[in-house]
Amino acid sequence: MKYGVVGDPVMHSRSPAIHTAGFAALGIAATFEHLLTPRDSFDEIVARLRNGDLDGVSVTMPHKDNAFGAVDMLSEVAGRSEAVNTIIASADGHLYGSNTDVAGVTHALGILSVGPQTPLLILGAGGAARAAVVAGARHPVFVSARRSGAAAEVLDRTSVEGTVVPWGEGVAGAVVVNATPLGMKGESLPHGPLVVGSALLDMTYGSAETPACQYFRAESLPYADGLEMLVGQAVEAFELFTGLVPPLEVLRQAARAVG
Repeated sequence: MKYGVVGDPVMHSRSPAIHTAGFAALGIAATFEHLLTPRDSFDEIVARLRNGDLDGVSVTMPHKDNAFGAVDMLSEVAGRSEAVNTIIASADGHLYGSNTDVAGVTHALGILSVGPQTPLLILGAGGAARAAVVAGARHPVFVSARRSGAAAEVLDRTSVEGTVVPWGEGVAGAVVVNATPLGMKGESLPHGPLVVGSALLDMTYGSAETPACQYFRAESLPYADGLEMLVGQAVEAFELFTGLVPPLEVLRQAARAVG
């Protein structure tokens, strides 16, 4: 079996290590590799999936919209979030799209022991934000985005009831969910949401801890970083790829061992 990750080079660095560790732990004869693909070349990946050269792929930025439009069937969560980050090819070349971002958010919220009445303030307006809204639909949901009208669009597209909050404002006691790229290269989030937040799920990660995670650690408040969410995503993707549940701690150690 042959798999790979398509998209942003920063996010490429850990996925192969995570899945390779899972394959080794379960004795699965499979490979998982970088598939460095220019923005306008996603059709080449689709062709390889349909002709049997690839059995499945994980998809990161900037190809998630391409992935959503390329598949023949969608999982329920992919349809609700209108985003695909995992594609499985069947033996006859049909492509099934799912969204493991939802599982990643659910996993990270579990790490934070977030109760169902705790509000979520989701920052962002892209596919990651829509996945976070879908994952958090049982909570009071608030969405904030830099572009005017974009937060309302997230709620409309996911059919989740929620409240739009102006960018930079906070929600008292909320878990702040950063679904923007801010922090990946050391950028700071607006201070307003952080100072009144009760916990943080930062979906980004880079070579160092993000400023938002540093803030919550300094305040002795609970937080989960993007690597923990990546592990949660990987568990579901691995099961979609192989039909087997991988050992969580093996995947977590592999994710954090990559510099």
